[in-house]
Amino acid sequence: MSKYRKLGRTASQRKSLLRNQVTALLANGKIVTTEAKAKEIRKIAEKMIATAVREKDNYDEVTVMAKVARKDKDGKRVKEVVDGKKVTVYDEVEKKIKKDQPSRLHARREMKKFLYPYVEVPTDAAGKKRNTKEIDVVDKLFNEIAPKYVNRNGGYTRIVKIGLRKGDAAMEVLIELV
Repeated sequence: MSKYRKLGRTASQRKSLLRNQVTALLANGKIVTTEAKAKEIRKIAEKMIATAVREKDNYDEVTVMAKVARKDKDGKRVKEVVDGKKVTVYDEVEKKIKKDQPSRLHARREMKKFLYPYVEVPTDAAGKKRNTKEIDVVDKLFNEIAPKYVNRNGGYTRIVKIGLRKGDAAMEVLIELV
């Protein structure tokens, strides 16, 4: 018996399919797929969520000085002339940032290695590039998904059977985050 389902694909196709589907599941919260694919997706997604829950609070808050461009009342950058050139004026501001501990940083990098970049396109203005926004799925995993599951020991996903697909009678399921 093998450790995983082959899903009728070559190794590279299978890996790409699973990466796509896990990324979509974590970004959207639920996806519709076949039962065999859902069971494979569940294995990967649950491991990632468990890692994010374990490393959720493993960071230090550090105060740093940052240069920020000064802006006028219209929100445009303030420029002043220095030696005949227009130069943007900067102010120094204290900012608090999260500095990851080594184990959290490693977990974050391993997840970034697996998950694809995800671009969200709004339905009302589809087809316009300026309306799209890129979602950092790894950041969402650590900041939104992991805090929900702190008191839960596994079982972060649910598979609900929908019915047979019309074309090939494959069992379709809805896999969602609980």
